[in-house]
Amino acid sequence: MPRKIRVLQFGSGRMATYLMRYVIDKEAELVAVFDRNARNIGVDIGTRIGKGDLGLAVRSSDGIEEFLKTNRPDICIVATRSLLRDVKDILLLCARYGVNVVTLCDEALYPWNSSPTLAQEIDEAAKKGNCTITGSGFPELCWAHLVTTVAGGANRIVRIAGTSTYNADDFGIALAEHHGVGLAPEAFEKEIAAVDKVSNEERTRLIMAGLFNPVPTWNANGWLCSKMGLSITSQIQRCIPVFHFEPVFSKTLGREITPGNAIGMSARTTTETAEGITFETEGVGKIYLPGESDQNFWELQGEPNIKIDIPNAMTKEMVCSIVVNRLPDVIAAKPGFVTTDNFGPPMYRSRPLLIEGVTAK
Repeated sequence: MPRKIRVLQFGSGRMATYLMRYVIDKEAELVAVFDRNARNIGVDIGTRIGKGDLGLAVRSSDGIEEFLKTNRPDICIVATRSLLRDVKDILLLCARYGVNVVTLCDEALYPWNSSPTLAQEIDEAAKKGNCTITGSGFPELCWAHLVTTVAGGANRIVRIAGTSTYNADDFGIALAEHHGVGLAPEAFEKEIAAVDKVSNEERTRLIMAGLFNPVPTWNANGWLCSKMGLSITSQIQRCIPVFHFEPVFSKTLGREITPGNAIGMSARTTTETAEGITFETEGVGKIYLPGESDQNFWELQGEPNIKIDIPNAMTKEMVCSIVVNRLPDVIAAKPGFVTTDNFGPPMYRSRPLLIEGVTAK
């Protein structure tokens, strides 16, 4: 008999309010929600997502292992941090109990070019636990599958350039910290930008040690090259602070950013390939000023030239929609850390998310 997909949510912050609502909207079963933030523990999720009292309160993350032991959800959505090393523990814990995972972690989109040793460890644990772990979200759609699909309409490509802008206040404290929001120039240079200004040898050492801090476009470029069968010859990234001449209030930090401190950053990645295609990609995440909105623009230069423009992109809603639509794909995928360059394009799910026609691992 078909049954609802049983979903565990880890992290109940700003993005999770969309994720939890979308899981319920798709008629999957949200079995539990866990968080580390004491302010969220005990809060009924219905009050967070505008559906009244649902009788499902956020639990302390201290109890998640016991829950996994006694309750076998089909999949866990992890919506906490941006770097793979920061979500490592929950990914490995789920793998230990054979629970599939899809995470919003930016680096998890394609960690093979930024934390391969850690990715391999997670891959081996997932195979041992007979489950699948992957990363998804807005980059998978608008920086990945969208680009490779449109590239199918080109005879020759010499350059692929993309720029996305998003409001750093929409995605919670982890992204704000990763983008240097509120940092003075000296602190931004030390904590954010310094990792880019190293030799190729030192960068390789950091990558193999799992200490490199990739920007999202770093992993997206790796994903694109993997999907397109391209061989990378060089790749560099640059993090450039964004300033504003007037005070800007950050709702995520709960304070005003004074002029002279960063309101976010422009993260730029340049990738050269043996096949002659150059990728120049930029993600601008900053606290928005009145009237600003998300943008996503790509240009593929060659024969013919192709442009993709998504004005006023609703990034946070798209992030969470693609993650929830991916749930059946992850459940059905082969075991391991399987990045979505190995998946087909994400699909809209018009029917309830049920375990039917999904081969259980």
